[in-house]
This record gives sequence, C-alpha cells and structure tokens, in this order.
Amino acid sequence: MTEAKKKILIIGIAGGLAQMTARLILSENPEWEILGIDSRDVSRVPKLPGLMALELKYSRGNFENLFRTHTFDVVYHLGRLSHASNTHNELAKRIDLSVMGTSRILDLCERSEVKKVIILSTFHVYGALPDNPIFLPEDAPLRASIKHPELRDVIEMDQMCTTWMWKNQNSISTVVLRPCNIIGTQIQNSMTRFLAGPIALSPIDYNPFFQFIHEFDMANILYKAMISIPIGTYNVAGDDFISFRQALDVVGTKGIPFPMFMAGGLNSALKKFKINVPDYLLDYLKFSCLISNHELKKHLGENHLRFSIKEALELIKLR
Repeated sequence: MTEAKKKILIIGIAGGLAQMTARLILSENPEWEILGIDSRDVSRVPKLPGLMALELKYSRGNFENLFRTHTFDVVYHLGRLSHASNTHNELAKRIDLSVMGTSRILDLCERSEVKKVIILSTFHVYGALPDNPIFLPEDAPLRASIKHPELRDVIEMDQMCTTWMWKNQNSISTVVLRPCNIIGTQIQNSMTRFLAGPIALSPIDYNPFFQFIHEFDMANILYKAMISIPIGTYNVAGDDFISFRQALDVVGTKGIPFPMFMAGGLNSALKKFKINVPDYLLDYLKFSCLISNHELKKHLGENHLRFSIKEALELIKLR
C-alpha cells in the first residue's frame, strides 16, 4: 500500500546513485513528488513522472529560496564531491560544500520542520590503518584524516551531521549512512573506475580484504532508510568480503605488480596517462578496512542485499 503522498528533495541528483534512488522511490510510490537539485549539469537526468531536476548553485541564498518555495517531508543529502583531486582549491571547494553547505541544509531542515533527513557519508571516515579491528562498529573513531587531510571535509561533515542528529532527535528523524565501496555501471566513483579500468595497481607485498556493495542495493537501502530505518548512524555492507587480488580476478582487470614502497611514485606516473587513483586509496591497498553491518541488520534483516560481492564485481564488466 502506498503511503501518504510525500514531497522529497534529493541533493546531488546528477549522480547515478541519486537517480536510481529517485526511480525506485517513484516506482514504489507513483503519487509522490521529487525535486532533485545539483550544481552540476542535470540535462542527462531521466525524465520521470513525478521527478523535476533543477540545476542550482549550492549557495545560502539558493537553499533558503528553495525551502521558502517548497515544503519537503524528506531530504536526501547525496551531494558529496569526488576526492580524486587534492589541490588546495579543490579542498577548499569541498569543505565549503560538504561542511558549510551541509550546515545550511540542516539548519533549513530544522526551520522548515522536515520529518526525515538521510545523509550519505562513507566508510572512508574510519581510515585504513594497521590497528583496525576486524570489523569496525559505528562508534569506532574516525581517523582517516590522520594521514590524509583531503578527507577532512568528509569527517567534519559526518561528525557535524551526527551531532545535529542527536540534538534534534525529538523533532527530526535523521539517518547517516556509511557504506563500503559502492560499485556499478551507472556511477562514476573512483573505486568503480579503478577496478573496471584496463590496469590497476596491485601490491605484491599486501593483499587486503575489501567489501563492495552494488549500486542497486545501495539505492534500495537509501529508499528503506526513509521508511524502515530509525534515527542513527549505520554502516552499510554485506556479510562477505574478498581479497583485493581476488576482486581483480573476478573483474578481469590486469594488475600491475609493485612493492608498496613504490606506490606514491607509480601513482604519480599513472596520473600522466589519465589513470587517476586518489592518494588516500593507496592505504586501502595495504590495510583492510572492514565495517560491521550488525546495526543495519537489526532493521533490514539478514538478507538485506540482492547481490553478493562476486556478483557486484561481475556486473561492472558490463561497462
């Protein structure tokens, strides 16, 4: 049965994951309305009944006008920027969007009496470190920026959202999701490009474990976060994991064997050939960063994913 009609805001609608989420919401609830906004070009956003896409510069004035003009029941904040670049200008831009922009959005959600807010963070906030436990719970410290200051904006955004979530828990139901590596043919993130490219860095002296989630499973969890997941912070992953070399074998990508001490120089050389691997991902080729899904399964059950890790990896061959 379709729930009462809702008006939903999706921030970051130019992204493939946001579009899949919008499509799923409207397929299950055709009477609902979605306004998707993005600072990027929205001309390729699919024309779906019930979905309106708007290209909008992320500024205080534009956000205030948006909330003044519309009344939203649910807000999805999926508008994180890529960390493929580590220049000072890009870092400043990301901090402005991820931290300052998010602060404005949360303030407007509170003032506008939005009922539910879903925020997409990432497991990268934990960091790939040698003393990580086998599975990191949600209350583990966020240590990624110890070595990689380019991840500072993601950690500050996550911490700010979590603090705001508990501060406003009596009036707004907020869900912060920290998914493992999301991969698929319709998203353009660093990990999908890394695995699906013609070649990939493959250290000979390390073989860490990875978790992957298929883009459609992630979109489904974003939808369920609105209707089935209560207030809180949740890691998002399946029960299985796979070694890095096995993952390359499944995808069929040729690995470039190298000793880890050469990683930085080799990565710099590859960037000249447009093979751009964010520097912070090199740590994940050395140390495992596996997250616990115990809290999520309390609300979605044991079999909350459609695709296994192997199936998710096989499907990116279709690119």
